[in-house]
Amino acid sequence: MKFIDFDLNPAIQQAVSDAGFKEPSPVQKEAIPLVLDGHDIIAQAQTGTGKTAAFGLPMLSQMKADGSVEGLIIVPTRELAMQVSDEIFRFGKSSNLRTATVYGGTPYRQQLERIKQASVVVATPGRLQDLLMSKRIKIDPKFVVLDEADEMLDMGFLDEIKNIFTFLPKDRQTLMFSATMPKAIRKLAEQILKEPKTVSITKSESTNTAINQLYYVVQDRERDDALVRLIDYKNPTKCIVFCRMKKEVDRLVSHLTSQGFKVSGLHGDMEQKQREVTIKGFKRGDVDIFVATDVAARGLDVNDVSHVFNYHIPFDSESYVHRIGRTGRAGKSGEAITLVTPNELRTIKKIEKDVGTKMTTEVIPTRQELIDTKGDELLMKISQTEVTSKAIDMVKTLQHDLDIVTIAHLLASMIQEENSFSGKDKIGFDLSEIKKLLEKAYTDRGNSGRNRGRNRSNSSSRRRNGSSDRNRSRNDSNRSRDNNRSRSRD
Repeated sequence: MKFIDFDLNPAIQQAVSDAGFKEPSPVQKEAIPLVLDGHDIIAQAQTGTGKTAAFGLPMLSQMKADGSVEGLIIVPTRELAMQVSDEIFRFGKSSNLRTATVYGGTPYRQQLERIKQASVVVATPGRLQDLLMSKRIKIDPKFVVLDEADEMLDMGFLDEIKNIFTFLPKDRQTLMFSATMPKAIRKLAEQILKEPKTVSITKSESTNTAINQLYYVVQDRERDDALVRLIDYKNPTKCIVFCRMKKEVDRLVSHLTSQGFKVSGLHGDMEQKQREVTIKGFKRGDVDIFVATDVAARGLDVNDVSHVFNYHIPFDSESYVHRIGRTGRAGKSGEAITLVTPNELRTIKKIEKDVGTKMTTEVIPTRQELIDTKGDELLMKISQTEVTSKAIDMVKTLQHDLDIVTIAHLLASMIQEENSFSGKDKIGFDLSEIKKLLEKAYTDRGNSGRNRGRNRSNSSSRRRNGSSDRNRSRNDSNRSRDNNRSRSRD
């Protein structure tokens, strides 16, 4: 199926073509026709599956640009609000459909002026509720979208969402998108949706098949060396490194910067303005490596991320899907790399089972293998480089004192010096060692299950024995009391 097969209006269809979109993702394929037919929908799909286009394209295709707010999109975070707004604007600008982004921490006046000119408002719950309750705005949208509904639930916005809907028209089309469907979200859907159609993307569909998923087994103390070696070897155009804690972000930014990489970090302690500047710098290409926590990276949407690195394996399968969904976007391929210790191999297998995917284990290249690979790449690059007039003049100048062979040797040495790599030769485990570790992990798990069974059996035996002992004790006590009563009567 192609995007051209949807009945989008010509201006929106042209915007899709200009964006380079050709084949819709599974959630787009299912959701777009339902939205165009006027149905409320409740869609379950992971981050990175193209949800913004799934609700944005059919919504924009039906708008008239009549000077009123026709669409309202509610999202959990400021970053996501800005990114959704940018994408909606990109699709709608040729149709004269403007967007306004509404979130806390910025002046009211500026946002109110933009809302007056907007066809679509993208807002976070807190600021939107404030504007509605204070009667600063009164909007009558035909389309209302709840994006990342489960994230809003996790962040404690459920009451705000319910309150916001009391200010919205009953005659509307409501679209709810969520990665998971906890009980509270389903209950909310029953309250705000009318006879909704359901879109549910399966595990295999939600994990992008264009993402090559790899894991490397290392000792915990080797993580830093392994990360640097793999970045050198993979040579990512733009990558995100995920950490669990804020302090790890700061430490890794310092470490990678000291290794000569262009790096920036993102975590929850940063001021909003600093966060915005950092994200824009990453999008522009001012930095090549972005180190972030899961929470800080919520809503981060950059289409040209070639690699995602999990410095630590995430705590749950859902976080894993969210992380790796930052690469392999907009029809491009990507690679997700996870560093694990031997004790974390079971978690890898659990994620594979939960997500319905397969990760491949590889061995971290040795220092010599890296040098050889980069040497071959360098020779190829030199052979394909065009000779410039400035280079010719430079060689002519050098020839006054040196012969051409010496000049070539000196220049090659300079280039080689710039491509030197530090660190120990061997990092992590080889394939035979990993195979033994996997076998041991499964053996230990089986033994653990049997031990738990024996422990339960022993515990039951102890309980039965304890019960028998207590019964004997009670019987002895009863006999003693009977004897005492008998002596008393005598």
